[in-house]
Amino acid sequence: MASSMKHELAGRLGLVYLVVIGIAVLIVIQALYVQVWKGDELRRQAQNVSKKDFVIAPVRGNIYADDGRILASSVPYYSLRFDCVAVADTLFRRKVDSLAICLSKFFGDASAAVYRQKLWKGKFGAKPNRYLLINKKKISYTELMAVKKFPIFRERGTRSGLILEQENVRLQPHRDLAFRTIGYLNEAADGSFEGRVGIEGAFEKQLRGVPGRSFRQMMSGRWISMTEEEPVDGNDVVTTINVDCQDIVQGALTRQLEYYRADAGTAILMEVKTGDIKAIANVSKTSSGYREVLNNAIMDAAEPGSVIKAATMVALLEDGYVHPADTIDLGDGIYTHDGVTLRESKRPVGKVTVQSIFERSLNGITELVYEHYRKQPEKFVNRLYAMGLNRKVGIDIVGEAEPYIKYPTDKSWSGTSLRWMSFGYELKVTPLQVLAFYNALANDGKRMKPRIVKEIRDGSQVIERLEPEVVTNNICSKQTLEYMKQMMEGVVENGTAKNLRNAACKIAGKTGTAKIAAGKKGYKVEPKYRASFVGYFPADKPLYTCIVVVDNPSTSVGYYGNVVSGNVFREIADKIYSMASLMRHDDAEVKFDKILPISQNGMKQDFLTIYDNLGIDVTDEAGNAEWVITSRDKEGKEFELKARNVDFSVIPNVKGMGLRDALYLLENSGLKVGVSGSGTVSKQSLEPGQRVRKGSYIGIVLD
Repeated sequence: MASSMKHELAGRLGLVYLVVIGIAVLIVIQALYVQVWKGDELRRQAQNVSKKDFVIAPVRGNIYADDGRILASSVPYYSLRFDCVAVADTLFRRKVDSLAICLSKFFGDASAAVYRQKLWKGKFGAKPNRYLLINKKKISYTELMAVKKFPIFRERGTRSGLILEQENVRLQPHRDLAFRTIGYLNEAADGSFEGRVGIEGAFEKQLRGVPGRSFRQMMSGRWISMTEEEPVDGNDVVTTINVDCQDIVQGALTRQLEYYRADAGTAILMEVKTGDIKAIANVSKTSSGYREVLNNAIMDAAEPGSVIKAATMVALLEDGYVHPADTIDLGDGIYTHDGVTLRESKRPVGKVTVQSIFERSLNGITELVYEHYRKQPEKFVNRLYAMGLNRKVGIDIVGEAEPYIKYPTDKSWSGTSLRWMSFGYELKVTPLQVLAFYNALANDGKRMKPRIVKEIRDGSQVIERLEPEVVTNNICSKQTLEYMKQMMEGVVENGTAKNLRNAACKIAGKTGTAKIAAGKKGYKVEPKYRASFVGYFPADKPLYTCIVVVDNPSTSVGYYGNVVSGNVFREIADKIYSMASLMRHDDAEVKFDKILPISQNGMKQDFLTIYDNLGIDVTDEAGNAEWVITSRDKEGKEFELKARNVDFSVIPNVKGMGLRDALYLLENSGLKVGVSGSGTVSKQSLEPGQRVRKGSYIGIVLD
C-alpha cells in the first residue's frame, strides 16, 4: 500500500516536473522569438512610443540690395505650447489666475476666464495635456521675451512648462518694392516652403540651406529635445537692385498708371557698362488698386511698336543703303503695297531726310525697308538676329519669354511681313529684351547680359561672384553707332520726344505707340495702345538705360508714347541723375571748402550788415557788385569781399551759400530745386557753367 502510494506520488511529481520543464522551454522559445525574430520590430515600436523625430528647418539666406539693405529675410516666429504635467501642482494652482490674465491681455482674443479654463482642463482634466497649444497666433522674438516674463512661464528650465516651436517667416521689409522680382515662397508637398518665383526661385538651391534632425525622447515621464544633426543655414544673395532707384522707378510708374487709368506698366533701369539692373517695376491694375502681379518685364513678349525702328535703322545703315542726311520723298504720306495701306498721322509729308524719318517716327521707314529688302527679306531678318533680338537675354530669373522674330521660310511669313516687322509688328519681344538692345547702343556696341545678382555670400565671405558678362562685343560698326546716337538725340531735340528736352540731363531714345491686337479680332475692335519710351541718359556719357512701357492707357486722357511713357522716363532720369551727381565727390573742391569761412558766398549787403553788427573788419573789393565771394586774409583777422558775376543763362555755383541765396539764384535761372539737409550748400547735382535748360531739376545738399 505504502509502496503504491509512493509510486503514484512520484508519478505525479514527475508529471509536474515535466509540465514545469515544458513551460520553461516555451518561455525560452518565446523569449528567443521575441529577441531574435521579432526584436527589431518591437524595438522600433517601443522607440516610436518613447521617441519622436523632427526636422530642424535651416534659416533661409537673406536677399540684399546692392548697398547691403535687406530685401528679403527669414524672421523667427514661435508657436506657444504648454506641458501641463511638468509644472508642479502647487505652483500651478497659485499662479494660474495671473497667467490667464496675462495671456488674455497679450493675445486680446479671449477673456482671462477662458484662458484659465483651458489651462485648468489641460492640467487636471481626465487626460493631462503635455502639448497644449496656448494660441494659434505665432509671436515674434520680441513678443516671446515678454511672454517669458509671465507667471509660471518665467520659471527656470522645464518647470515653466513652456514649449516653443520655431518657424521662420519670410519678410520683405520694403513691402511692395520689386515684389515679383524678389519673389516669394510656396508650400511644397512635404509641408516646407520653397522659392518658385523671382530671385527666391532662381536661387532656391543657394538660399534654402540643409535641414537638420532632432528628436524628442521620453525620459522619466518627460519629453526631452535632443539634436542629432545641426541644420546648415542658407547662403545670402546680393542683388544689383538699388532700393532708392527702385523707389523712384516704381513710384513714377505707378503715379502715371493711376493718372492715365492704364491696365499695366513696366519700367526697368539698367546700368550701361555692367548690365546691372538697378530697378525693375511691374505694376498692374487690380480690384484693390495698382500693385505687382506678374513680372511683365521678362514674361510679356509682345509687339513693341516703333521702338524697334532703331534696329531697323541699324540694319539699313549697316548694309549701306541709307545715310542720315539722305533725302526721300514720302509724298502724301500714304503707302500701299500688297493690298495693305499705311498712313502717317500728319499728312502730307513731302521730302524728308532719313534722320527726320527716325526722329519723327514716320512710317515711311517701311518704304526704305521695302525698297532695299523686298527681294532679299532674309538679309533684313539676319540683321535683327545678329543684334541678338531673336535670343533670350538669359537673366537669372525663371520665366523669360522666348522672343519671336519670324523668318522668310516660316509658314506665317507673308508679302506684308517685312513691312510690318520694320516698325514693330508681326514680331514679339519683352521689355527687357528691347532694353538690352538699346543698352548695347549706349555701350558703344557692347551687348551685356542683364545682371540681377552679383554675389553669393556665406556671412561676410563671398563664395561666388557673378561678374558682368559681355554677350557681343560689337552689334554693329562704330560709324553706325555714331549715326544712331545722333538720331536718338534728335528724337528728343527735334522729334517725337521734344517734351523731354528740359530734363536734368540730356536724354536720347525712341518713342513707340503700338496698337494692341485683341486676339482673333486683331485690330478691328476699339483700339488699345501700348505706349513706350526707351533710351539712355546722360546722352553724352551714358550711365543708365531705361525703358517704360504702359499698356492700354485711357485714350480720353492720352496714349502717345512720348507723353505717357516719356514723362515717366524723364522723372526717373531727373531723379536718378541728380542722386548720382550728389553721390560724386570732387576731392579738390572738398579740400578747398574746408579752409573757407562758414559765410562763403551770397549778397553783399547781407554780409556788410552782419559783419558790422559783429564788429568784424572787412576789405570790400567788390565795387558795385550785388553778389560776392568771401574769404579770410592770410592772417585770418578780417574778411575780404570780391565781386561775383551772376549769369542766369548758365547754371550758377551755389556751393557755400545759404538756402535763401541758393534758391534765389537757381529759381531765377529757371531751375526746379530739390533740397535736403540744413546749413550751407555742399553739393549740387548739375555742374556749374552748363547752359541752363529752363524747367530742369537740380538737387542741392546742405550740411
